[in-house]
Amino acid sequence: MQPGQAPEMQAAIALLEKMPAILEALLHAVPQDVLDWKPGAERWSIHEVMSHLVGLEKLYLERARRILQEDTPELPKFVPGGALGGPSSDAIDKAVSFAALRGELMGIVRGAPASAGMRVGVHEELGAVTLAQLLNELANHDLGHLRQIAELYRARAFYPNAGPFQRYSNPKP
Repeated sequence: MQPGQAPEMQAAIALLEKMPAILEALLHAVPQDVLDWKPGAERWSIHEVMSHLVGLEKLYLERARRILQEDTPELPKFVPGGALGGPSSDAIDKAVSFAALRGELMGIVRGAPASAGMRVGVHEELGAVTLAQLLNELANHDLGHLRQIAELYRARAFYPNAGPFQRYSNPKP
């Protein structure tokens, strides 16, 4: 997509393109025990957040592809469930998978005409959604989980070692 052609998608596309590099930079040297740490039984670890991001990226890639290729396609809703990780993959592997999927998504979005942002799909629960809305929601989702990952990292790796400075912060992973 040419800059300036689809203003309703510019900020979302800019963030979506950067997210893999942001995650890679953030997670590059994080110790495995921090990646696997869960603040509570019902809370996610960084590894589980990354597994969720990969699963959701597959869904959004399918949705975007269908919106671009079909006339008002039906879009499946996200169905939570399934294992969030597993012994064969870690958070870094998930970041690599995420980057590949995001690259594929950005490739099809960049190759679409500027008018593609107004193409519509019909979400199973939400009704009609445009490609622009889909991409803006994905950017919003990315930022929410980026904040979650940062808070988990902060609470496990740095806060316990901050000594008296702990009184200046209150991580909530």
